[in-house]
Amino acid sequence: MAHIKFLDETMRDGQQSLWGMKMQAGMALPVTPIIDQTGYETISLAGSSIHEVLIRKCQEDPWASLDMLVESMPETPIRAGCRSNGSVTFGFTPDALMDLWVERLCVHGVRSFWLYDVLFNIEKMHRLARIAKGHGCKVAGTMLFTLSPVHTDEYYADKADKLSALPDVDSLLLYDTGGVLDRDRISKLVPAIVAKSRGKPIEMHANNMLGQSAKSYMDAIEFGVTVLHTAVRPMANGPSIPSIEIMTRNVEMMGHTHNIDVSKLKPVADHFERVGKAAGFLVNQHFEYDVTALRHQIPGGMMGTLRTQLKEQAMEEKLPEVLAEVAKVRRELGYPGMATPFAQLVGTLAVLNIVTGKRYSVIPDEVIQYAAGFYGDPVAPIDENVMDQIMSMPRAKELVANPPEQPDVAELRRRHGTGEDDDELILRALVPASDIEQMRKSGPPARDYPMLSSPELEQVSRLMKIAKTPLVQLRSEQFDLTMRL
Repeated sequence: MAHIKFLDETMRDGQQSLWGMKMQAGMALPVTPIIDQTGYETISLAGSSIHEVLIRKCQEDPWASLDMLVESMPETPIRAGCRSNGSVTFGFTPDALMDLWVERLCVHGVRSFWLYDVLFNIEKMHRLARIAKGHGCKVAGTMLFTLSPVHTDEYYADKADKLSALPDVDSLLLYDTGGVLDRDRISKLVPAIVAKSRGKPIEMHANNMLGQSAKSYMDAIEFGVTVLHTAVRPMANGPSIPSIEIMTRNVEMMGHTHNIDVSKLKPVADHFERVGKAAGFLVNQHFEYDVTALRHQIPGGMMGTLRTQLKEQAMEEKLPEVLAEVAKVRRELGYPGMATPFAQLVGTLAVLNIVTGKRYSVIPDEVIQYAAGFYGDPVAPIDENVMDQIMSMPRAKELVANPPEQPDVAELRRRHGTGEDDDELILRALVPASDIEQMRKSGPPARDYPMLSSPELEQVSRLMKIAKTPLVQLRSEQFDLTMRL
């Protein structure tokens, strides 16, 4: 029997997959002290895309929001995620800015990182790992899983060997964005990774796209995984990960042990369910097993983006055609892993191919840069005909002749006019100044969610449910409310 540790993803992948990263600090703060006392090994919280969405969509200062949340959970290490070569953009972020991003997260209290590079640029991952370790952080070297003829067990065992050899990597994270891992593959893959792990713990994160990830977690435990990523039930499942409620029960039923105080799960789950419903966000999701997902392997968050792109073109009925095109484009581009940025690049290119009616007639700059090797070497060769089409584009010559620049921090400070304020530099590099100015006008983040915090509003809701007359009146010292049914 094994002792299983749990990492909480409620406020990171849970809200990213279901709420589009629009969780403001006040939506979580009423229950974060409970989460902190639940017994999680780590609480995942931060990411550069979350920073961007908070600024642009919620007009909330992400640094102030992060500070409030970290301060409310002093007992549990807080985790952030980083792609090795980019923050918000699907293109490239200068190394100096990525280094600074890790530094500033550490200064704001982050003590754990999961670092990834879809094409496994180990050198870049190691550079960021060293910075994090310099601040006393734990680091998980991430292996993004995808199904393809070239992503073999040997392929991942080699990556596990290279990552575990780094002294600054503390654990290995097997990250299944499409939720496609089944017992047959796990029974071969996980032992291959464990054999190259040098005794470092193996974590597993599987988005429940096919409804089978809870079973995959149990199979993974049998073969050596000891850390599972979960979320409270309203924020779990569907495009999110399995719930902590079912996984603690499953673990116990199989005779394993854990440190979770299950009595603390319900108040947290109830809170996020109320917030989600009040804000109009998804909660309590469930996906059925759909074999199409095995072919396109689009992550949950990206599926929403595809639907939006097609809706803007009044072509929503084309989604099945786009999904088939995604699988084809992915094969032609050498089977890039379906995670940021390649899930977005493959998905966008597939939409363009369908919308224009002519394949590869419009090609985003980032796809040209990928073909040129700027992201790293593709796992498999790009189809020759497709490569010719990409490199014959008018933009290709210009982009190939101008690889991404690498300004130092001094130059970045000069460009953005931020002086020594590196928190501000990060924000200015992430989003346009106009969005930051709009955010500043909104004031500091709220400590609660107004739609839930008013006893008067709750009383109105109760009265509306039991009212037998066409008129409801509610009076207090602060207001006089009349509602006609």
